Amino acid sequence: MVITGRVPLLLLVGLVPLVGLGGFGPAWAVGTLLAWLALVALLIGTDVATAASPRRIRVERDLPDAVRLGEPVRATLLLTNAGRGRIHGIVRDAWTPSAGAAPSRWPLDLPPGERRAFATTLTPTRRGERRSEQVTVRSLGPLRFAGRQATLVAPAAVRVLPPFNSRRHLPSRLARLRELDGRTLLQVRGQGTEFDSLREYVRGDDVRSIDWRATARNSALPGAGRRLMVRTWRPERDRRVVIVVDSGRTAAARIADETRLDTAFESSLLLTALATRAGDRVDLLVWDRRIRARVHNASSAEVLHRMVEAMAPVEPELLETDWTSVPGQIRALTSQHAFVVLVTSLEGAGSARGLLTTLPQLTSRHTVVIASVTDPAVVSMTTDRRDRDGVYLAAAAERSLLETARLAAAVRRMGAEVVTAPPEDLPPALADRYLALKAAGRL
Repeated sequence: MVITGRVPLLLLVGLVPLVGLGGFGPAWAVGTLLAWLALVALLIGTDVATAASPRRIRVERDLPDAVRLGEPVRATLLLTNAGRGRIHGIVRDAWTPSAGAAPSRWPLDLPPGERRAFATTLTPTRRGERRSEQVTVRSLGPLRFAGRQATLVAPAAVRVLPPFNSRRHLPSRLARLRELDGRTLLQVRGQGTEFDSLREYVRGDDVRSIDWRATARNSALPGAGRRLMVRTWRPERDRRVVIVVDSGRTAAARIADETRLDTAFESSLLLTALATRAGDRVDLLVWDRRIRARVHNASSAEVLHRMVEAMAPVEPELLETDWTSVPGQIRALTSQHAFVVLVTSLEGAGSARGLLTTLPQLTSRHTVVIASVTDPAVVSMTTDRRDRDGVYLAAAAERSLLETARLAAAVRRMGAEVVTAPPEDLPPALADRYLALKAAGRL
């Protein structure tokens, strides 16, 4: 049973006769009070008795399975009155706050045997499963003083995928990749290249690229004449790219209104889209002390879809990442030489100690790049020295930047590359480093 705001107003109206009859003595006042309370109770009981049962409502839902973070999506709630009475009242759909449901309450007027649709717009503010477990229906009596309320179990879930905002950088990087392929066809063979085709020799070609057997075969053809044939090469395709995303405690830090983990996912998606267009195979591992997400042996057509599905429910874990197990996890993904990208933090010697200990095992077999997010707020602190507090903050910020630079230098001495940038710039910076390594034949 529920009561509405009309009941307190009705009780306040009862004060008028109570004050008017107060001069006749306490007995009249008490009698008037009891009579008025009995009248209010009678009205409430009548409303509750005549209100239609909300448990006779059947609940259905119509909503998409997945939506990208920040994009609005329409969800429809369908209510059918399977009872015999008309239901007047309110209905509320109990979505979690991070689902961004608006509106979540509607007035209800549902005749028996009919169905009504109530639409809400979901604008999620967090990745993962955004759920609604219940629908609350309040059925009021004809006087609107009271009624019945029931909470109906109607589970629903929408999977919120990473937004992949960095895809706006993809066209420019693909254009650079096409330019890279075109330039490499004029270069001689080197590490990280493979045979592409044969063509006629032109002035300026390296004489070491002349294919004498192909030249002899071509000269033997009728009317072909004597034309030198040279081999052309291109960056080797079908290389293995392994992306390891750190989901430990350092990934939970928020930088520029998003967690390090979200930036890592953006960087991974852009690199994956670029690498698959270049003909390479990409594997993903999200790791702290156990596997949080894993994508292995996916085709180029489905790897991005599988990645966003795997990334969606992952949240940072407040524990230290076990880097000693990462080489074994990479060996389980591939036994070949691979381009290994470790997306983690390089801002503290304590948190990076395990990474630095494990790094030589990786650089001895693979080409390794460490991608780390830098905080633009820390950089801005170094310039504000107007007062004493500003000077101390600037000193602390400078100390933090020096620590990051020292760790990056130690990583480079171990044979790995380092990419550091703010959240907006890290995805394209990592893609540029991939293109540079591919152009140098180091993949």
